[in-house]
Amino acid sequence: MRILVVEDEVQLAELLKGGLAKEGFAVDLAHDGRDGLWLATEQPYDVIVLDVMLPSLSGYAVCKELRESGSWTPILMLTSKDGEYDEAEALDTGADDYLTKPFSFVVLLARLRALTRRAVRQRPTVLKVGDLSVDPARLTCARGDVRIALTPKEFAILHCLARRTGEVVPKSELLAQAWDFAYDGDSNVVEVYISALRRKIDKPFGRTTLRTVRGVGYRLEA
Repeated sequence: MRILVVEDEVQLAELLKGGLAKEGFAVDLAHDGRDGLWLATEQPYDVIVLDVMLPSLSGYAVCKELRESGSWTPILMLTSKDGEYDEAEALDTGADDYLTKPFSFVVLLARLRALTRRAVRQRPTVLKVGDLSVDPARLTCARGDVRIALTPKEFAILHCLARRTGEVVPKSELLAQAWDFAYDGDSNVVEVYISALRRKIDKPFGRTTLRTVRGVGYRLEA
């Protein structure tokens, strides 16, 4: 899953990025409200973590503009403020949840997982592609009753493909979902992870569900 963190405390933002990356998230950072608003409207995100007190544009203003523009990406507000009126203002401007600093990283992760579950109202909690199951909340994958161990990047790519079963997903989109906005490495890295996924989810089970559409992208078939 891809997350945007808008936080002006640079050290905290970097700590959040590092921690979330270890949990398998692709994370982009912005350190002021206007940059955060621009990224949120230009890139697809599963969740936005948004600080209230930001330079140039407050978190409340960013949230309000996103909602007024028709963007309903789940938003978790972070703030050093503590009080019922601040929480009410965050929720009234369109935020989905609210967390006061200092906070537990474990609690933050749990709330992010809860937000992503609530956001996919049109999708089941566990994605099924034939006998292959992908659980984005628990970051687990299985073929029938057999659990399959995946790296965070492998899971991110598989999750993106499973959400669009039967559709051809371009390599550029897989890059955008599994790597952060600043990634400027070789795009062929996607092929490496696709090959690794085939060795894990298909080959041991005699399946050919992960297919290459040459010159276009990749497709996961039931």
